[in-house]
Amino acid sequence: MQILNIESFLKESKSGYILDVRSPAEFEHGHIPGAISFPLFSNIERHNVGLCYKQNGPGKALLLGLEIVGPKLADFVRKAEIYRDKPLFVHCWRGGMRSNSMAMLLKTAGHEVHLLKKGYKAYRNSVLEQFEKPFKIVNLAGYTGTAKTEILSELAALGEQMVDLEGIAMHKGSAFGNLSDDKQPSSEQFENNLAARLLAMNVNKSIYVEDEGLCIGSVKLPLGFFKAMQHAPMLFIIRSKAHRIKNLLSTYSDYNDAESSKAAFIRIGKRLGGQNVKEAIEAIDNNDAQKAIEIALNYYDKYYYAKLNKRQFSRFIKVDGSDSNTVVAHKIIAKTEIIYG
Repeated sequence: MQILNIESFLKESKSGYILDVRSPAEFEHGHIPGAISFPLFSNIERHNVGLCYKQNGPGKALLLGLEIVGPKLADFVRKAEIYRDKPLFVHCWRGGMRSNSMAMLLKTAGHEVHLLKKGYKAYRNSVLEQFEKPFKIVNLAGYTGTAKTEILSELAALGEQMVDLEGIAMHKGSAFGNLSDDKQPSSEQFENNLAARLLAMNVNKSIYVEDEGLCIGSVKLPLGFFKAMQHAPMLFIIRSKAHRIKNLLSTYSDYNDAESSKAAFIRIGKRLGGQNVKEAIEAIDNNDAQKAIEIALNYYDKYYYAKLNKRQFSRFIKVDGSDSNTVVAHKIIAKTEIIYG
């Protein structure tokens, strides 16, 4: 049974299954992307063992853990049968008793098993290190409705490196960004997913991201990565309001929850103004999505302009966005070559 450092664990586990033996609550809060929840203890069992440790010491806690796990051993072996075709890569929080116990059991049952040295904690340290790398970031900016996400996709299709931060965050980055039923990941899981994306990047090539604030919905960008974005060059895409309204009508055409749209306007009511909120809600009631979008843009354009005036960039270059997204993507690549050579 090999004990692997985090670099080897992540590399070799691509050919197997990662089994996370922490509790379901720990897994939900944050886990290695692609890992399978295979808990040794339930949430309440983990709580009880931890409480016993604090109150009665490690000896009593060990006995309680054995009493809990003992009757479940056969079930663990049965559940692991579906993973028989590939090696198993097991970890817990610190690489301690939970992962060692499970690994020994599964090895005895005939599986090829590998352990992560220092557990998920080592993985989290490696995640945070990712955000300190000297990435050559390029911010794509533009007023709401510029189709920045779509342009990022075009860049990827042209072989460029890009990170869709809003896609990873499962939020469109505004008061209207959570109109779908998609649940956002925790901030920790967002960091894990982002780090996995960055791990595949070449630090010597440009990486395109959409210009974002610190928060995307309920999740926060890692501070190191956010600071790098704040000082990175910005390419500001210029598109007409009519073009942007058309894009937004297309983007939000699948969201038919009028009450959620109204609630979004109410959330920005203090800045938008009571009369504008009233008119926006009336427009939604009248199925006049275009008018509601126009009212929202009046707010977001002013807000974004004010935010930009407070920022400092190493380079700020405007990009004519009057053409198709594909043509705009080619323009962006040409502008980037001017910046980074």
